[in-house]
Amino acid sequence: MIPLDDVQNILAGWWFDYDQGNFDTFSEYFTSDAHFSCRSDSGKTAFEEFITADVSGRDEVVAWQIDHRSNSPYPLRHNGCNVNVISADEHAASFRSYIFVTHVAGGSVVPMASGLCLGSVRHEDGTLRLADLRVVLDFTDSRLFTEATRYEVI
Repeated sequence: MIPLDDVQNILAGWWFDYDQGNFDTFSEYFTSDAHFSCRSDSGKTAFEEFITADVSGRDEVVAWQIDHRSNSPYPLRHNGCNVNVISADEHAASFRSYIFVTHVAGGSVVPMASGLCLGSVRHEDGTLRLADLRVVLDFTDSRLFTEATRYEVI
């Protein structure tokens, strides 16, 4: 069974290397048939085209990630938290977590976005890798839960 700490470790490593722009490590994180998607919760941000992705295959995923990171601010920090393994066996595990993204503006660390991160990991070539990574970023104003429109998680 793939343990929680292995899932947490690969996610933490990915977010760190992504934020630092360690492009030469990106392909090591993904399976050959990896899937990555990203969008906002509303689909209506002024920068929706920049954050929207739905790509498959390691090469496409890595190419999108490099382009996106190259055109994003630095420093940028994706803080993965509350990682929860939904299901696991000896070959794969599905997970869900939150992310909190910050950057620096005016000399202060400020929030940029929060969101959901869902996906799966599995062993490929003896290494645990991301097989699926889906991100939904929160940009809709919060409301009382009973009045909010809950978006469907992808």
